Amino acid sequence: MLAWEKKALLEGASIVIGVDEAGRGPLAGPVVAGAVILRHSDYKARIDDSKKLRPLQREKAFREISEKAFFGVGIKDNNYIDRENIHMATLAAMKQAVKNLVSKFCRLTDKKEKDIRKDICVLVDGLFGGFLPYKTIPIIKGDSKSLTIAAASIVAKVTRDAIMEQYDKKYPRYGFSKHKGYGTKNHLEAIERYGSCLIHRKTFAPLKNDICQD
Repeated sequence: MLAWEKKALLEGASIVIGVDEAGRGPLAGPVVAGAVILRHSDYKARIDDSKKLRPLQREKAFREISEKAFFGVGIKDNNYIDRENIHMATLAAMKQAVKNLVSKFCRLTDKKEKDIRKDICVLVDGLFGGFLPYKTIPIIKGDSKSLTIAAASIVAKVTRDAIMEQYDKKYPRYGFSKHKGYGTKNHLEAIERYGSCLIHRKTFAPLKNDICQD
């Protein structure tokens, strides 16, 4: 899963960043993006598309990524999503994740962003391109083709799941710890029974014109 990274390096990049998101489809909660620079390519944990991993596998992988890579996170909440739409929110979360990652990388390596800008190549899952001040390569199903994007997908998913676990404590009747905000049968039944809460995306069907209950 390093073919895209090797290609970027051969084309002149010396810093390869992988970017992916979690939470485009749910009815509640934020969209979260992860951005990763690998320092090592050997991992004991399985690094793959986060959707292919069980929760414990993702947690184990996340811990190892935290030790062996630089990473950044970007988060845009449901209010931002409703105001701007999910596509723009996803791009904004990705921009934020990359900005946070590059800032951290510069701080830890004593470099300046302006000096390394030309050395960066960003591999992005999906068809997202042209939204960053760096060379960007969109890769369809990139989280299954690039180790760096796969690591970013794990960072995004584990971070978002942790956020939804916290929301479950505040809004326990919706079951956010189980479905993480996706439109499962139990979640839809809870919305039908209780109405929406403050973290639901009001522009998403079936929540349009729904009465919000705190």
